Amino acid sequence: MYLNTKLYTRVHELAEQLMASAQKQDDEAFDALYSELKAICTDNEALETNHPVQWEALADFTPDYQEALTLYKKALQLALDGKERDIESSIYFSMASLHGELGEKEQALEYLAEAERSAKRSADKELISDIKDLKEFLMDD
Repeated sequence: MYLNTKLYTRVHELAEQLMASAQKQDDEAFDALYSELKAICTDNEALETNHPVQWEALADFTPDYQEALTLYKKALQLALDGKERDIESSIYFSMASLHGELGEKEQALEYLAEAERSAKRSADKELISDIKDLKEFLMDD
């Protein structure tokens, strides 16, 4: 699966801007940026440029948990289809985190096990550490 550099750069920029507007509690800017990211996702959905990174980013900033899970599942399917292991691990981790926040420990642990399994082939040491930390947190809970 090919990730267009221009698309990745724009998605990354939007994610940074979304984080900044969320931290400033600037809802107007956040909503405009979120709409732009959502448009990128829907515009690329039927194209060769459709990539899990854009859907994962959209899910990361979706305030409705159920909608976010739906978007993560879409991203995950794209990652699985494209054998994008690092992205796959990250999405599983995000889904585990979200289920943990919802108090759904069993589901969180299931997704975390998948994140751990797919991360074994990953060079992303930070993600591997985050997976370990979340697992310890969930097991202590």
